[in-house]
Amino acid sequence: MDKITTITSRTVVLPVENVDTDQIIPARFLKATSKVGLGTKLFADWRFAADGTQKPDFVLNQPAAAGAAVLVAGDNFGCGSSREHAPWALYDYGFRAVVSTSIADIFRNNSLKNGLLPIVVDAAAYAKLLAAPGAEVSVSVADQTLTLPDGSKVTFPIDPFARYCLLHGVDELEFLLTQEDAIAAFETRRTNRA
Repeated sequence: MDKITTITSRTVVLPVENVDTDQIIPARFLKATSKVGLGTKLFADWRFAADGTQKPDFVLNQPAAAGAAVLVAGDNFGCGSSREHAPWALYDYGFRAVVSTSIADIFRNNSLKNGLLPIVVDAAAYAKLLAAPGAEVSVSVADQTLTLPDGSKVTFPIDPFARYCLLHGVDELEFLLTQEDAIAAFETRRTNRA
C-alpha cells in the first residue's frame, strides 16, 4: 500500500446520492482476484454504451476529469454489498480520496484497508465543493484536514489505526509483520510461564 500523507488534486464531482457498490463496479467484473485493471471497469454501466463506446456526457469521460485524485460523491456513497472490488476499482482508476456528506460503513472500512481515503464533511463544506467542480483541494492525513477551493479548512474523522496505516503505507497484515519481534517475545514469555 502506498503512503498517503497529503493529496493535492483537482476534484471530479459526481453528486449522485445512494451510489451502491454495484454501480461503482458491476457484479459481472467481480471474478477478478487482482486489483490491477479494475479501474477500467469503474462505473462501467455509466461510462460506456452497450457497444463499448464512451458516453461523452459522463463526468469521468470528460477531459477535465483526467488525472484527478479526489472524487466528490453524493450522500450515502458506497452503500449496498460489501464488495472490496469497489475501492479497488476507484484506487486503480487513480482516485486517492472520496469526499461526501456520508459514506457507507463497510465501504469506508474497505477503502481504508486498501489505501483509499474516505472523507466525510458537513453540508456547508460539501456545498463549496459542488460549487467549484474541478477546483484544486488539498488533504492532509496527518492533520485530518481538507483545504477547500476557497482556502478554508475543514477537519474530518478517521480511525487512528487506519490513519497510522495510511501515513506509513502499511495494511493490517504488514503492520502485524512489523510487530514480529514483540509477538515472539510475548510467545516466549507465555511459554516460559507454562
